[in-house]
Parts: sequence; structure tokens; C-alpha cells
Amino acid sequence: MVFNSLPFLIFYLLVTSLYFILEHKYRWGLLLAASCYFYIAFVPIYILILGFTILIDYFAGIYLEKTTAPKKRKRLLVISLIANIGVLAVFKYYNFFALNINVIGNGGWLGYLKILLPIGLSFHTFQAMSYTIEVYRGNQKAEKHFGIYALYVMFYPQLVAGPIERPQNILHQFYEKHPFNFEDLKAGLMQMATGMFKKVVIADRLAIAVDGAYLHPQTQSGGSLLIATLLYGFQIYCDFSGYSDIGIGAARTMGFRLMDNFRSPYFSRSVSEFWSRWHISLSTWFRDYLYIPLGGNRVAVPHWYLNLLIVFVVSGFWHGANWTFIIWGALHGIFLVSHIIINKVLQRAGHSFKPNAIKHIFQVLFTYLLVSLAWVFFRSASTTDAFYIIKSFFTINRTDAFALALNSAEMWFAIGLIVLLCAKEWFYLTVPTKNTLSFIVLFIAIGFCCYFFGVFNNKQFIYFQF
Repeated sequence: MVFNSLPFLIFYLLVTSLYFILEHKYRWGLLLAASCYFYIAFVPIYILILGFTILIDYFAGIYLEKTTAPKKRKRLLVISLIANIGVLAVFKYYNFFALNINVIGNGGWLGYLKILLPIGLSFHTFQAMSYTIEVYRGNQKAEKHFGIYALYVMFYPQLVAGPIERPQNILHQFYEKHPFNFEDLKAGLMQMATGMFKKVVIADRLAIAVDGAYLHPQTQSGGSLLIATLLYGFQIYCDFSGYSDIGIGAARTMGFRLMDNFRSPYFSRSVSEFWSRWHISLSTWFRDYLYIPLGGNRVAVPHWYLNLLIVFVVSGFWHGANWTFIIWGALHGIFLVSHIIINKVLQRAGHSFKPNAIKHIFQVLFTYLLVSLAWVFFRSASTTDAFYIIKSFFTINRTDAFALALNSAEMWFAIGLIVLLCAKEWFYLTVPTKNTLSFIVLFIAIGFCCYFFGVFNNKQFIYFQF
């Protein structure tokens, strides 16, 4: 069940209405049942995988809190992590390793598994892992209520594509009584509407051009591939942040506060700043549970650079079992390390870092170009395609047709939407919800825009595959 579908609209209206009708003590049960139904609407059998990891982590948390012996506590944590990572290894990474081992060994040593990747597996696995790690560290008390813990892992607004919540932020909210609040309802609905606009009006419209160019890149001109690449940055942003907006907004209408996942990432002046604004729940997850345990920047400089590269390579592998994702992550690590080294060299040379408008704009554009270069590997079906596309950028000439799947009117409309989005984020424009009349008018206007200008093909959100 995707957010941009009629079944979800009916589901959301029914669940939210029942939530406020029911007494507080029954609400967790409703949300858990609704979340289970939401998940089985994709592939029903895979809810058993969720159930397995939920059971393991629930009891691991309880025994971690009871146990005082360091070795036993570490053993319990390891069991929990192995259970979660083991599920990821089998369903997401087994065929990748089998393929590469068979290629290296020049033979079919390992067979392949004909299984579908459970939707959102990486997201709810990381959320579950954060719980046991926080209990192990003593930052979170073990959750004794099995239903509440299961709801923490399965809460439908952020189940399949985040944000990846920490137990400290969300668990206590399931115990709090959330009376109907009209301001929360307005703010949540408006965020859902703007998220839907990003998805169906901008992202899915841009997908027509991007998919047309990237499906068979060898048949495309260099100009077409360059434009498609530059458009893809906005497609994936509007697609992913649109999902986050809908999920966060849906939770907000019931009184729940989920963490922000994006903060205008394409206005970043460096790759480092980009990762403080893009997919914040994942970048902070890797910071707290991988980068800092590796030593962070509290080690020798070469070790620090290695830590950064490791984190970004692992982040790339988290996104998908393909060399394209690994290279994508490695590129971001290289960009970040290079930025640090260049800044150090400039500082030693006495370069002035005084900000000015021209420098700011140049840094923003340069950062977007670097991020777009890396997106080539993220979007390409293979490394062969990715290198071909990058090579084609250097073959553009004056006679290049810049042909895309979108016609010229659609192209200019899409560009206009991107400019509108950038202006909104540059000037920190927010859609007002305090005034009820203004809210109603704008909400209806956005709804009409989605209906008349939206691309409704039940296209899944890009991050569902992770």
C-alpha cells in the first residue's frame, strides 16, 4: 500500500478516525493492527520476518536490563545484532556475495536465492538495532509491553522508508494520551499535502524524463543524459522527502512527533553540510553507531579519514547490494575527505574564508554538481552504464539535441516546479495553518494541483527498495 494511492487514503482516514474514537488504552492495539495490515498489503508472508526480529530484540532488551555481567550483556547484544544483520544478509546481500564469489572462483560454487527483498527491510532493521544498542548503553529502559515494542518497530507512518526513529523519541509517545488537537490536524494535513505534491506533481513527472534516459543510456545523447542526471537530484529529493512529509504529517495528525529527515539539502555549501541536511535519521544513525565507535575524529588524522571512508562505503552498501551503491558511498567519502584536506591547505596558506554572496552561490552549485555526479552511480543499473553516462558528459556538442522523454512544454513546466520548490526552501517559506480559512483554501488548492497536474501511475517511492 503506497501513500500515493486511493487505498491508503481510505486506510488513513479510517485509522485516524478510529484512533480518536477509541479510549486511550486501546489505541496502541489499533495502531499495531493497522501497521500489520499496512505491511502485509505488500507481501503478507514477510511479516513473519518482522515478527522474528521483534521477538529476539524484545527479549534481548529485557535481559540486557536485568543482566549486570559485562560479558553476558555483550553476548546478548551480539545475539540481537546477529539476528537483525543476519536477516539483512540473507534477504538483501546473499545473492550479491554469491555472484561475486562465483565470479572470483570462476564457477558456480554458490546457488542463488529466488526471493523478493522485504519492503523497507533496512529501515526497520536499523530502528530495531538502535533499540537494543541504546538499552545496552543504558540510555533507554527496556520496554516491558510487547505490543508497544512491536508498535515501535512497525508504526506505519515510518515503517518502510523512515525516518529511522530512536527509542528515546518515540516509545514514550505511545504511552501519552493524545487528545484531538485541531492545530496538529491542520499542520499534519498540510505536511501530507505538500509531500503528496512533491511526489506526484514533481518527482513522478521528472521520473518520465529520468527513466527514459537511464533505461537505455547507450541510445541517448550526452546532453540528454546530463539533463536527466541534473533532474534526478530533484526527483529523488522530492520523492523521498515527499514520503517523509506524508509519514510525518500522518503521525502529526494523531499527535505524534517524528524527527525531521530533510532540511533543504541542496542549499548545502559542502558535501559535509549536505549530509547534515539529507536523510538525517540515517546519517545520525551511522554517526552514533558506527563513526563514533570507530573513533570518529578523536584518532590520528589518517585513521580519521579512514573512518569517514568506511562509514560512507557502508552507507552505500546499506542502500543496495550492488557495486553502484558502494561506489556512490565511496565517492561521498572521497568528496568529504578531499574537502577537509583542501580546507586545511587553504588555512595554512592564509586564505580568507569570509563569506560573500558570490562565493555562497558558487559553493552551493559546486556541491550540487558533486552530489549529482555521485547520483549517476546511485541511479544506474550497472557500473558499466554509470561510466558510460559520465563519459558521455564529455562528448556534448552544439548539435546535441538534448532529447528527453518529456516534450518541451512538460520540460519547462517541470523546471518551473523546481524553481518554485527552490524559492520556497531558499526563503524558508512555510504554508500557514494557524488561520483556518487560509489553511482550507491552500489545502484545497494543493489538492486540486495534485489531481490535475499529478502523475498517477502508482509508482512506488524510490526508497521502498531499501
